Amino acid sequence: MLAKYWKKIGLLILIVACLFNITIKLVKKVSLTDSVKSTVSNTVDNVVTQITGKENNENNMENQ
Repeated sequence: MLAKYWKKIGLLILIVACLFNITIKLVKKVSLTDSVKSTVSNTVDNVVTQITGKENNENNMENQ
């Protein structure tokens, strides 16, 4: 019986998995404003780290 309907059973499992995946993505969707705020904050943190790193390197070179 299973051998006769394995394609239909596989297709049904695939469809259910895809619908479950889509549902999860819609429920856990991050808003655009949160995404933009996160990106800007990470970028600002990286720039500040680079600037302070350059200042520390320059101070170390002057002290030597």
